[in-house]
Amino acid sequence: MNGAAKGAVIGGVFLAMVGATGYGVYALVGDGGEGGDATTSALSAGSGPVKEKEAEAAAKAFLAAWAAGDERVAADLTNNPAAAQSAVGEFRSRAYVSKAVITPGPANGTTVPFKVEAEITYEGTTKPLAYDSTLTVVRGLTSGKPLVDWQPSVIHPQLQKDEKLRAGAPSSPPVRAVDRNGEELTAEKYPSLRPVLDQLRQTYGAKAGGKAGAELWIEPAAEGAPRRSLLTLVAGEPSTVRTYLDAGVQAAAEQAVTKYPESSVVAVMPSTGHVLAVANHRRDGFNAAMAGNRAPGSTMKIVTGAMLLDRGLVAADKQAECTKEVSWGGRTFHNLKNFEDPGATFATAFARSCNTAFIKPVKHVNDDAALSDEAREVFGIGLDWKTGVKSTDGKVPVATGAEEAAGYIGQGRITMNPLNVASITATARTGVFRQPLLVSPELDGRRIATAERRMKPSVQQQLVSMMRLTAKSGTAREAMAPVGGDKGAKTGSAEVGGAGDSPDSWFTGFSDDLAAAAVVEGGGHGGDAAGPIVATVLNAR
Repeated sequence: MNGAAKGAVIGGVFLAMVGATGYGVYALVGDGGEGGDATTSALSAGSGPVKEKEAEAAAKAFLAAWAAGDERVAADLTNNPAAAQSAVGEFRSRAYVSKAVITPGPANGTTVPFKVEAEITYEGTTKPLAYDSTLTVVRGLTSGKPLVDWQPSVIHPQLQKDEKLRAGAPSSPPVRAVDRNGEELTAEKYPSLRPVLDQLRQTYGAKAGGKAGAELWIEPAAEGAPRRSLLTLVAGEPSTVRTYLDAGVQAAAEQAVTKYPESSVVAVMPSTGHVLAVANHRRDGFNAAMAGNRAPGSTMKIVTGAMLLDRGLVAADKQAECTKEVSWGGRTFHNLKNFEDPGATFATAFARSCNTAFIKPVKHVNDDAALSDEAREVFGIGLDWKTGVKSTDGKVPVATGAEEAAGYIGQGRITMNPLNVASITATARTGVFRQPLLVSPELDGRRIATAERRMKPSVQQQLVSMMRLTAKSGTAREAMAPVGGDKGAKTGSAEVGGAGDSPDSWFTGFSDDLAAAAVVEGGGHGGDAAGPIVATVLNAR
């Protein structure tokens, strides 16, 4: 066998092949293959930043050991030998990889991309698995040698901290999720629904009568979190789970979020509380649309406005104090770019998102729990929502001093996600809180949350009129311009962790019997990024 044909093989099933870099063949440590001196030199102790040649050599050696199934050698070529040895070993023993061909790409500084072409064999069934990943080479802190910076994503790009690659017969049978009209919803067609579909399977797979097959999946780190299926080895018998989602609205939501990184959106039907769409565009795959918890910024003024109207402290057509700044609890609050509007009505202050007009009335409220009570009793925020999949309830804690004032404009300790904010808009639209639902409670007999009281008709009428004004001539005008029907909106931006010029962009709005809310983390002011996402979703029905 000549040098160009040598490869790393264990048991005749693990191979490492020549890559586009022209490295030549891989060889196991001690194999005596060509290029030993150059490789040894590149893997020697050094100092300073890792050179590209060192990165190439370290990556070559690690990938050869991994492909050969030699977890001990592979582990010693990383900066976390214990974790790497376990993961490389379990690649064969727990993920049932019977063959792996690993092809490196050209190094880019200290980063080396590579392609894995593998075969999974479980109880006589073999299926191919191919994916691309990357690794980074760093200088060992004590050894000075170039080492692979160990991350779970080296084994598979979708693996996150403490997650594992596993194959076998899963405990939850597959489900066939369909929308409100019976159209099938798949992760291939609607990628951001993957975590939702995984949860539907975990929760309802066995209850709905399906039969498990065999597959490759990602085992989550958190107990009780759903597994994420990667490859079907033996098809099971799925049961059908009907959701309230709308395939058309979902498709629009999926398309809208792709325009902005770290974005999420939810659409609900105000008359029923049914969730029509859930979409995320995030690097981490997290369903932030339903389970996130971020400060909602001025979208919270819908709740604050309702509370102030409810207590008779303001009226939509009465003058409001929209000054440049206001102080409360030892903190000074400003409007965007320090604008002021001395002649503003409360409706105008709402439409222009005047912070000071919402903080000035704090002294007249004289009740630390006023905002928290309004959020819970009227808008259902803080109740135990059971949507059918995992979701996080909004939080409006009782606050005093500067934190109380900050809460009035959606800052401080208040946290929400697009599901919560879309529900707030839906409640404002109808005057009645209807807990958001992704699947019918009749499917599993769960109890849904109900609010203590409905909104006063006069409050609801004024609130909706202010949202209409915001969409027509306020901060939401540009984003809502293409939206038809009876429409209203509210913008928001929230500085999170000293975001400064890059606050989270929030936007919520309604059109006829559809409400939606979106957030783009670090997206800027409300109408800049989140606004177009919501407008696209509202136009989908």
